[in-house]
Amino acid sequence: MADKIPVRNPSEIAKLRKAGEVSARILMELMPLVKPGVTTGEIDRYAAELFAREKCGNAFFGYCGYPGQLCISVNEEVVHGIGGSRVLREGDIVSLDAGAIVDGWYGDNAMTVPVGKVSEDAARLLAVTEEALFRAIAQARQGNSLADVCGAVEDFVKPFGFGIVRDYVGHGVGRHLHEEPQIPNYRPHYPLPRLKRGMILAIEPMITLGSYKVKVLKDKWTAVTTDGSPAAHFEHTVAVGSHGGDILTERPRIALPEQLGITL
Repeated sequence: MADKIPVRNPSEIAKLRKAGEVSARILMELMPLVKPGVTTGEIDRYAAELFAREKCGNAFFGYCGYPGQLCISVNEEVVHGIGGSRVLREGDIVSLDAGAIVDGWYGDNAMTVPVGKVSEDAARLLAVTEEALFRAIAQARQGNSLADVCGAVEDFVKPFGFGIVRDYVGHGVGRHLHEEPQIPNYRPHYPLPRLKRGMILAIEPMITLGSYKVKVLKDKWTAVTTDGSPAAHFEHTVAVGSHGGDILTERPRIALPEQLGITL
């Protein structure tokens, strides 16, 4: 697998960073819309305005027929939720996943946003999932195995008793939205390649309050937990570095325990 993973030079990484910055900016500008009474369709329509303003391509709209501007997944929806008539309510959690294309290069990132005051369990789920992402990013350094990245998520999340989704994984990103390698959020029982500086990884823990099992709804896109438990999703695009991952979709953290009024 290692020889199939692109290694990007500094000039290419700079271009990927531009795409990542746009992707992150779109997410942060959508965040204030996540409030009670707003529909997911309204968020999707505003996203279309942001992509037009940024004069960038949309990595998701039309991808394999996907109909939304971004993925908007509420509560039990893990990934690939489509904006529509669903009204957000106090206590919901909403995952926003956006990707931009700038000069042919892709940026991909996601975050889960609380709607008003959420339960302590939901707040802990968000904090643990975002922290797991940063634990994995720290392992994205030259010489480590990809298994170190995957295992960092599992090692941090498992003691909390949360479910780690297995049917959806992170991935490489660059000239295409999905490139090698696939990046599970658990340590696989098969060999994974060594990391080289300049490899690009979209690391994205998807964690639930209950079962890790998911199913896809009749729309053929929206993946939900089989037991109806809430799910959180955080993602950054990173370049493998000498001392850890270089985040190309840099944005403020939103689920630190102190921000959510909890302790881990």
